[in-house]
Amino acid sequence: MADNILEISNLTKTYPGVVALDNISLSVRRGEVHAVIGENGAGKSTLIKSITGAIVPDQGVISFDGKEYSHLNPKLSAEIGIGVIYQEFNLVPALSVAENVFLGNYTGNGVTVDFKDMNDKAREAMRRIGIELNPQRPVSELTVGHQQIVEITRSLVKDVKLLIMDEPTAPLTNNEVEELYKIINALKEQGITIIFISHRLEEIFDLADRVSVMRDGRYVTTLEIPNSSTQELIQHMVGRELNKTFPERKKPLGEEILRVEDLTGNGVKDISFSLRRGEILGFSGLLGCGRTETMQVLYGAAKKKSGHVYLHGEEVKIKSTHDALERGIGLIPEDRKRNGVFLDMTIKWNTSIGCLRKKLVKWGVIVNEKQETVLALEYITKLRTKTPGMEQLVANLSGGNQQKVVVAKVMATDAEIMIFDEPTRGIDVGAKQEMYSLIREMVDTGKAVIMISSEMEEVMGLSDRIVVLCEGRQMGTLEREEFNQEKILTLASGIAM
Repeated sequence: MADNILEISNLTKTYPGVVALDNISLSVRRGEVHAVIGENGAGKSTLIKSITGAIVPDQGVISFDGKEYSHLNPKLSAEIGIGVIYQEFNLVPALSVAENVFLGNYTGNGVTVDFKDMNDKAREAMRRIGIELNPQRPVSELTVGHQQIVEITRSLVKDVKLLIMDEPTAPLTNNEVEELYKIINALKEQGITIIFISHRLEEIFDLADRVSVMRDGRYVTTLEIPNSSTQELIQHMVGRELNKTFPERKKPLGEEILRVEDLTGNGVKDISFSLRRGEILGFSGLLGCGRTETMQVLYGAAKKKSGHVYLHGEEVKIKSTHDALERGIGLIPEDRKRNGVFLDMTIKWNTSIGCLRKKLVKWGVIVNEKQETVLALEYITKLRTKTPGMEQLVANLSGGNQQKVVVAKVMATDAEIMIFDEPTRGIDVGAKQEMYSLIREMVDTGKAVIMISSEMEEVMGLSDRIVVLCEGRQMGTLEREEFNQEKILTLASGIAM
């Protein structure tokens, strides 16, 4: 284990206004699972891209398997035995499992492709990690977990020595996570080194041998997992101690501002609940229970078949997302990259796009750019968004800061009801606490929040009440004094109490 397969020395990478990597040095031992953690913006992604050759560092040395490189490129990185699985898979859905495994490297005689050979080799590689998948099956028919296995198999047939996994459990169900754990252990037994990046600290303690911490583009420390604790890792990540994870409510609840009766449509039926000013109403349930679908109907993003929605005691018809925004209802979606922001546009543009007509357009056609600048600066300051400036493209921000831009876009519309769908998915522990504080600040100023969360601790820690769904139906509503993990899971499993 003392033999290092990877050594990084004084690696530096800068972008306009940002030092992404600041003189980073760390080593990875041969055959270990080495976790790399840090808040969003700590430099983890830039480090991965430097190792895999996706970017060229400004300075520094990368030593792999005894050879030194000033920089790598993707082809060389793959040839020397470095593989990577990004959060967004690089697969061709219409092709088969085997075709994806050997994509760009088909076997044959140079004129024809030997599909039988590819199928056999793909099947054999999967058996090495205890998986049986039909190599002829189209990738489009696979679950997310099995698509990830195709990515892993692609690395195996290339004789990978170091496999980098970037947030590999983020898109997986609980059962798929368990399967991935077994695969990682099987890879380790075969001598393959793994760099494991995750925001979920429990996974670090389940899988890793050592963990390296990064903060603000700098290397902080490397710890042996048996000799470290969750609190110690958090302190190294954020540079401070986080005591109270969930801020307490400071003001009493106000009057009812929203009432939903027998809402039906988009796969859900007869959903009823109320929401008071200053309240955080949690929605809980197992994957596919209908939480997001309910909010899509309420927000006008999906068609309502029946039911009634009342705002301030008056029934309203919400037939589109525009109607919802006009009525003061805003939605921060689960998939911020696809549905929440325009990645190729600036922070300023994203912040103002939802309220142009309402606040910033004069005479119906001219945007008041001065007011737009003031608005963007207001929310960058209010949400403590880390950015060189308002003209920064959202695609260049960390996940946590992209989430803040989504929130700013909705807040700028002056919505009084904010719907958060998985508000902390894919963001680190420090950014999570900032989001919790932001949500609490919102309701303390008189807004109301509906929050969907798959994290039990989160939904119980923040909510004033919790609505539990199962297969599109409402199983119950729990008051805060009734909160209990066993109760929630019982209801979520379809068992009435």
